Parts: sequence; C-alpha cells; structure tokens
Amino acid sequence: MDVEKMSSVVAGAVDYSGSSADRAATGGWIPAALILGIEICERLSTMGIAVNLVTYLGGVMHLPSSTSANIVTDFMGTCFLLCLLAGFLADSFLGRYKTIAIFTSIQILGTSMLSLVTKLPSLRPPACIANDSNCKQANSYQMGMLYFALYMIALGTGGLKSSVSGFGSDQFDENDAKEKSQMTYFFNRFFFFISIGTLTAVTVLVYIQDEVGRSLAYGICSISMLVALVIFLSGTRKYRYKKCSGSPLLQIAQVIVAALRKRKMDRPHDISTLYDDNPDESRIRHTDQFRCLDKAAIETEGDFDKVSERIPWRLCSVTKVEEVKMITRLLPIWATTIMFWTTYAQMITFSVDQASTMRRNISHFLIPAGSLTVFFVSAILLTLVFYDRIIMPLMKRFKGKEGFSSLKRIGIGLVLSTIGMAVAAVVEVKRLAVGKTVEPSSSTTLPISVFLLIPQFFLVGSGEALIYTGQLDFFITKSPKGMKTMSTGLFLTTLSLGFFFSSVLVSVVKQITRRNGGQGWLEDNINNGRLDCFYGLLAVLGAVNFVVYLICAKCYSDQKAKSKEIEATSQGSGGENKC
Repeated sequence: MDVEKMSSVVAGAVDYSGSSADRAATGGWIPAALILGIEICERLSTMGIAVNLVTYLGGVMHLPSSTSANIVTDFMGTCFLLCLLAGFLADSFLGRYKTIAIFTSIQILGTSMLSLVTKLPSLRPPACIANDSNCKQANSYQMGMLYFALYMIALGTGGLKSSVSGFGSDQFDENDAKEKSQMTYFFNRFFFFISIGTLTAVTVLVYIQDEVGRSLAYGICSISMLVALVIFLSGTRKYRYKKCSGSPLLQIAQVIVAALRKRKMDRPHDISTLYDDNPDESRIRHTDQFRCLDKAAIETEGDFDKVSERIPWRLCSVTKVEEVKMITRLLPIWATTIMFWTTYAQMITFSVDQASTMRRNISHFLIPAGSLTVFFVSAILLTLVFYDRIIMPLMKRFKGKEGFSSLKRIGIGLVLSTIGMAVAAVVEVKRLAVGKTVEPSSSTTLPISVFLLIPQFFLVGSGEALIYTGQLDFFITKSPKGMKTMSTGLFLTTLSLGFFFSSVLVSVVKQITRRNGGQGWLEDNINNGRLDCFYGLLAVLGAVNFVVYLICAKCYSDQKAKSKEIEATSQGSGGENKC
C-alpha cells in the first residue's frame, strides 16, 4: 500500500496547496495545453504588432525608414533581453506560475494602451501626402506615449517567454517513462503551435490593422490575452509546481568571486584535494578546461564560518565549478548564433518596407505589406513538418539517429540565412532598377511583383525553423540540470542581441555611407538608397560568422569527445570514483 502511495507522488513537485503533487490529480497534457495557450496568444500579440509596426511608424508617424526599423528591432530586442530579468525573478522569488500570471497582466495593459494610442488623433501627427516637405514627424510627447505602450508589452513578453516553456515541462515527470515521452512530444510541438499563432498574426491581424483599424486589431490582442489568462488561471488546481531554488546567476557569481579571491594561489596537481561536498552519484567529473576556475574549490583557512558552514563566496565545490564550466563552454556557440537574428530582423523591417513599394494585388485584393511575412512563417511550418516526417524517419532508418544533431541544425540554419541575404540583395538590385524607370516618389507603387520577395522570406524562415529548435535543444540538453531556466534565457538573449546589433549596424552604415554628402545606403525613402548593398554586407558578415561557428562547433565537439574518452578510460581501468 505504501509503495502504491509513493508511486502516485511526483518527486520534487507540489500542488497548489503546497502538498506533494499527486500524479493522477495534477500535471499531464491538459494543464500543459492551458499553458501553451498563453504562449500562442503572446505570439499573436507580439508578432502582430512587430511585423507591421514599421509601416505605422513610416506612414502614420512619418518617421524615416531606418529610424522605423531601429525602433522595431529595439522593441524586439528588449522583449527577449527582459527574459533574463524575469527568469531571475521566477527562479529566486516568484516561481513560474506567478511570473506568468503577473507578466501576462502587464502585457494586457500594454496592448490596451497601444490600442488607445493608435485610436486618439492627438497622439499622432496630422495626415499628409508621403514625401511632402510639409509632412510633420510625430513630436516627443506622441512618441513617448507610443514607447510607453510598446515597452510595457516588451516587459510582459519577457516575463512570459522566460517561464512558459519551463512551466509546461514541469507538468511532466522526467523519472516516469510515459510522462518523459509526453514531455518530449510537448517540446517538439511547442514551436509548431507558437508558429500557428504567428501565422494568424501576420495574416488576419495585419489585414485588420491595414483595412479596418489598428486600434481594433490591438484591442483583439488584449482580449485574446485576457481570455488566455482566465483559461490559464482556471488550471491552478491542476498544475504541478516547483519550489524556488535560487538563481543560477548567483552560483556563477560565487564561483567567479571565489576564484578571483584565490587567483594568486597555485592550482594543486592532485585534483582529488579540491573540495566537493556533493554525494558521489550527483558529482560532475572534473575537466581540465578553464583551470583558473578550479581555484574556487581550493580549501583555505577562513572558508568556513564559526559553525563549520561553508562560506559560498569563498569556497565552491568541484561540481559547482564544473557546472559553471559547462555554461562557459556554451558561450562560443551562443555568440556565433547572434548573427542569424540580425538577419531575421530584416524580415520584419526593411523587407516589409520593400513590399510596401511593390505591386501587391491579387485581382482586386491588395495584400497588406506586413502580411508578406506569411511566406516566412509558412516556410517555418513546412520545414518543421518536412524535418519531422521525412528527414527524421530516414536518418533513423539508415543511420540509427533521431535526425541531425543540434549543432548541425544550427549550422544549416546559418547557411540558409546567409543565402537568403544574398538572394535579397539580388532582388533589391532588380527592384531599384525598376524604380529608376518611374518618377521618384515614395507613394508610387513600382511595377514589379511583390512575390519576388518570397525566396528571401522562405530561405530565412526555413533557417529559423532549424536554428531555433537546434538552439533550444542545445542550450537545454548541454547545460547543468539546475541551470535549465537560465540556459533558456541565455538562448533567448541571442535573439535580443541580434536585434540590438541590427539597430547598431543600421545606424553605423547610415552614418558612414552619408559621409561627404554621398548617397546613403539607407535613405529615408528606400527607393533612393542602396538597400542591396546593406543586404550584401549582411551576407558577407553571415558567411564570416558561419566560418567562425564551424571552428567553435568543432572545438566543442572535440572537447566532448575527449571528455567521453577520458571517462571511458577511467571506467575501464576500474577508476576509484564513478562521479
């Protein structure tokens, strides 16, 4: 009887009242689906705003195209950067459930305010004909109100994204074979379903923005998030919760501080003398990389307090040091994936600007410029289905592997995005050539089909499908168990830094190419600029970045192979410890 009772309790999880979580009464697919609903609505809201924001900034607020692009990329960059802050709060104080509830409420307030900002005539400049010299840009008050709404949304998005996937995985027990397979299925479908939310955003929501009204579209975002929040809260009694265990950032800081305190000490030749208070079964084998960090595990006088308790800022265990080393090894891969998201940023900024100048008619129906990203999202969905239904079964049959490794998926994604930028440069050359045959005016629709942009959207979209799933898999599976949330936040910061780098690159290119009164690559009217050169620059940077990535990936793989070889040798010789 006691054994049956033990098997019905999920280790390490509690229910809403704080008691041990019952397997039959909590967790599983239904609670996970309620959590997934929040993420789908967040994607609908955030992407519905981001993909068409550049046309609002240029057409309604009368800002230059480069300024509009930077506002969008700064907004998206902030969304993902705030994931680190929200992740710290979730791990250390609030827990994932409260974090999701609080930040969803903040996002609802933000989208409601954005709906109001786009509705009131006093919060936008007077309407005017494009390229008119008397056309007034939005003043500081109008832009301030818009910024306040956008960054409230960014705060809500950051809080959600830091905890949704983690709280979803909390609903499954890794120690139970059946639930572990369900969790794998959950993660495999997670990106697919949020892409459905994005697809709805770039089609239905963008159409409503352009043809009915932005205020109504943003109001729909608020209502959908409110409904999702109510549904999420309805599952409170069914969820499994994990207690706050403290932020991994604190552990990293402690190892670094302890190592710096003992930087002048010599590292012992016998590593068995290094301090480690973890049980044998949970210890991590010592590695020779980043030896300077090993000094944090050297025992000295003053490392313990009066009651013989270890002072964590002076002495850390070998296992804690090795966990920090594991995170450190991820950083080269982390750094070389940032460039992809800089390329991605062009798909929701300058590529939308391009579309707004091209012929977008299908019979009498005018496709909104922001809806061209439907090809981008379609490429993601098609690539995921193709990979899941064709590539994975073939590789399992002929090579006995479950598809490409995470590093290979990331590499393929980088290649596709680089080719996408090269293709985009060629298409832009053709668009500019057509533009020279008509009278220069940003209000003129060029006699060239917008469907020429499909290849660049498709290539970068397919690249995202592979690189996003590859990054998520890599950062979760290659990080220490206690740092999964932080490693997910680390992955999301590549998106943030990619968007911020795009803003910096746009500003630098604009300033340098306008020197001495020359023609700038990124003019206020893209028909007067050289966007093809900017795309070409991104293709070159992407190619260089890919070469660096290959080197980093090979070094990481070699180090992992070396570690496995050492471990096998140790076990084969009857090693003293099986750490």
